[in-house]
Amino acid sequence: MFAYRPAAVRVSRETGRMVLAAALIACTTGAATAREVVSFDAGAEPGTIIVRTAQRRLYLVVDRGTAIRYPVAVGKAGKQWYGRVVVDGKHLKPAWVPPPDVRADNPKLPAIIPGGDPSNPMGAAALTLSGDKYAIHGTNRPDSIGRRASYGCFRMRNEDVTDLFGRVSVGAAVVVER
Repeated sequence: MFAYRPAAVRVSRETGRMVLAAALIACTTGAATAREVVSFDAGAEPGTIIVRTAQRRLYLVVDRGTAIRYPVAVGKAGKQWYGRVVVDGKHLKPAWVPPPDVRADNPKLPAIIPGGDPSNPMGAAALTLSGDKYAIHGTNRPDSIGRRASYGCFRMRNEDVTDLFGRVSVGAAVVVER
């Protein structure tokens, strides 16, 4: 087992108060934190993705008792879904065709936004999910991470979706929970 002991750091009371205040603000505003390795025992096989919608977190099980936790944006009220699917495709810099419900809300959207275009909401990569309606993807709006912001997809920071993309195989199980 690997043990980590941080080096001793001397912090003034004023600096300590500022750090504590910043941490409290981040917690109360819903600011998403970076990915991290965490203890996690959901009884799932390594390689399984578990999305906990209420937490706005995605977990990639790496072994029994451990997962990588990523902050995500989830579906808006009325756009969330739950269940089991599988990753059925992996795409780098995917083009995006707005689905009918998105187009109804935003009729001025173009018919297709090419991959790599700064206005493409799919970001750097996408893992498409069985059922052909949803994906786990990057975003051109990183400020949406940690919020209810999508039409049912799970948005990740581009660096996080790229990390996940390299760790997940087509056929990986995805479990979406409340």
